[in-house]
Amino acid sequence: MLSRIAESLYWIGRYVERADGTARIVDVVRLSLLETTKSDAAELVLSMIMGIQPPTTTVTFDEVRDRLVFDAGNPSSIAGSWYAARENARRAREVLPTDLWEVLNTAWFRWRNLGAPDATTRHLAWTRDRAALIRGVADSSMAHDEAWDFLTLGRSLERADMTARMVATGTLQFAGLSWTGVLTACNAQQAYTQTHRGVVDDGLAAAFLTLDRQFPRSVVYNLRTAEECLMRLRPPSDRQGISDEARRRLARIRTSIEYRQTDDVIADLAPSMGRVQHAVAESASEVTKQYFPSRAISQWTGEVV
Repeated sequence: MLSRIAESLYWIGRYVERADGTARIVDVVRLSLLETTKSDAAELVLSMIMGIQPPTTTVTFDEVRDRLVFDAGNPSSIAGSWYAARENARRAREVLPTDLWEVLNTAWFRWRNLGAPDATTRHLAWTRDRAALIRGVADSSMAHDEAWDFLTLGRSLERADMTARMVATGTLQFAGLSWTGVLTACNAQQAYTQTHRGVVDDGLAAAFLTLDRQFPRSVVYNLRTAEECLMRLRPPSDRQGISDEARRRLARIRTSIEYRQTDDVIADLAPSMGRVQHAVAESASEVTKQYFPSRAISQWTGEVV
């Protein structure tokens, strides 16, 4: 597969997942601000979750909305993610199924015609629905070969990073984002309730989002999925050690949390999630070096679309 095609597929996976995750986070912050007069949640979503340095003045929801939803020049925003996903799909048009290209192309053009920016609820709900549609079309129309592995690899790395960010903020109760809000932002509330039969417990919620092997948005699940993609893209041939640096970094951080006692992981939650984010970033850099080294490494925030 051509390097440029592989890179485009990888970033389609990342940007679609980024749009979906950002929509869920902003919606939780919106609901949190409706229940409190404090602006801590808005500042938190800018600084800790999205990796953006907040201004020194008080942050309002309108500012969060404008920056993370409608700023097309910001590749961490929903608008920027839709644009970047569509441009990457255009570059990979020759290998994308027609149905997948059409839903990606339509997503960007329909996004621009959804109405006034103050209709935030409609934009966020539409983004979640469109991202789910894209994932479904990709799963049912793509051969699960190298192209699929690059798409899934990008999605899994983005999702692992996003969930780790959300779990880390769950330890900061002063900001008004409860574990119920974190579960909602990760689309995990119903799955958690069914798994634990309605028992509401901060430790169980943190463990579910971090360690559950069957929930598709947990940190461990996505680290393992990314490893499996890398293994198929580069089947191991070494008799000793792991020469695939991207897979090695993911495997090390996954085993460091998966094989620890659950209580130990929870006690060290925020630092552990910080290490997960660092490992994901390092693995993404190694993927770029190995498979598409002709372009500069794209970052979670601040990259040029």
